[in-house]
Amino acid sequence: MATQTTYQSTPEEAAYEQRAAESALWIGSRFLIGIGAFVYASLAFAYFYLRSANNLDFWRPNHVTAPTALGAAIFALTAATFACIAYGQYRFRRGEAADLAVAGWTAVLLGALAIGLQIYELTRLPFYPGSSGYASCFVGWGAINIAGLVLSVYWIETLLARGHRVKHEVAGDGGLVRSGLPVARLFRANLEGATYVMGFMTLASLFFWVFFYLV
Repeated sequence: MATQTTYQSTPEEAAYEQRAAESALWIGSRFLIGIGAFVYASLAFAYFYLRSANNLDFWRPNHVTAPTALGAAIFALTAATFACIAYGQYRFRRGEAADLAVAGWTAVLLGALAIGLQIYELTRLPFYPGSSGYASCFVGWGAINIAGLVLSVYWIETLLARGHRVKHEVAGDGGLVRSGLPVARLFRANLEGATYVMGFMTLASLFFWVFFYLV
């Protein structure tokens, strides 16, 4: 009669798997920033190439510009989203998990407003997508910005929801801030990755806000 063998991981294997999972979150978030950098770099190349070529004075006829007030509001909301999640992470590291929840959900709300305004702006442009080099680059940037913001805000929202779901599980071990349990350690690594990605989105938004609205 065949006997069933039960395989159990040793403490060393469990520790290795935990470190691997945390490293995957750390490396994955940096890879995501790298991918985003290549996407934005391709857009910047198209912007500067078309602007310098300016064939038949077709880069920006009549100095047309996207709605400046909406652009400023979108950037302000994006920066405020990053400021909230960064502040929440700072307070979390100091042991104030409740502050992270408040700041995090505020960041989600502000990020959602930024996404909504960006979509609204694309419906109120004073030019058609292919009417000039500037118009084509702007519409491309608008789509990329929406995608990046959706990804960042969704990440923050799911992170906060997971933190709320598991906080009772780690309450007896120091909470999410100090617990050595795998779920708490992964939460902290996830929070760091989401904050870095949102910071990258804010930096990219700053550059392209200057390119499309101020220059």
